Amino acid sequence: MNLSTRVMLNRLTQQCAYKRIVTFSTKTAEHVIENKEEQKKAAPPTTPTPPVNRKPIIPANYRFVYPEFLLDPKVEWRNLVREKLERLDMLDRRKQIDLPEFYVGSVLAVTSSDPHAAGKTSRFVGICINRDRCGLRARFILRNVIDHQGMEVVYELYDPTILKIEVLRLEKRLDDSLFYLRDALPEYSTFDENMEAEPLEEGAPVPVNDIKVMLRPRPWLERWERQNLRGVANIDEYLKDKHRLSSAKVQKPWEKYDMMKDYRSSIPEEEQTEIFAEVHTELHALELQRKRNKRKRTFIKPKQLA
Repeated sequence: MNLSTRVMLNRLTQQCAYKRIVTFSTKTAEHVIENKEEQKKAAPPTTPTPPVNRKPIIPANYRFVYPEFLLDPKVEWRNLVREKLERLDMLDRRKQIDLPEFYVGSVLAVTSSDPHAAGKTSRFVGICINRDRCGLRARFILRNVIDHQGMEVVYELYDPTILKIEVLRLEKRLDDSLFYLRDALPEYSTFDENMEAEPLEEGAPVPVNDIKVMLRPRPWLERWERQNLRGVANIDEYLKDKHRLSSAKVQKPWEKYDMMKDYRSSIPEEEQTEIFAEVHTELHALELQRKRNKRKRTFIKPKQLA
């Protein structure tokens, strides 16, 4: 093959070969760069948004339903380590026994172990006249009149000897304590031992019983005229001029404006939120479990067969 034929073949192969078409480029086009710079100039400067810390939604009624979880208002009696350990023990106790919601004025039935009783257990029905203290030392007092004799039993709320607490009537009263029932007529403190529970609709507000009791004539256990009670009707009937004068001498109407006294005798809202945020998950799970147990149908064995 001579030189001229080789040159002709090379030209033919170059003309017949497929050309590679590149549809993209690794280099940035100048008009694209210009558009991006214009968009950056036109857009307003954006500030970085800080991360949002979600706080647990704590019901507002927790400080009334679980008052024993709050701290002692007296600073000299407080110990943060002890209080934290007590809250853990209280949650463990609530997992073992159902401690329902109740208030001063509610009618309860408490079943506790008693080695001296016939069935090794004793059950007492009465109205809650007081609820005080905090932590594992929280307690409440029940009162009932049995055989014309007033009886009161003091229970520790987290006492391991308590087997069951039943709320027969859930309600509140006008006063924070009902110690004046000791000097009232016996019918205001008399409750049947076989009293059946009065159910309350789920989600309904707790009713407030605005009954006003009638006191017996003096002498009384305390000077009730000095305590500004709203649940007593006939205090003025048994007061004399000397009683009214002595009561007026000890009155302190300026205390309702004393902000430092309120601060020393109460827990700040920030500390309440911090405490209930710590135990909210466990308490909410226990509430759901209590609602599930209420929905379960209990089987009642028939007395007579058909």
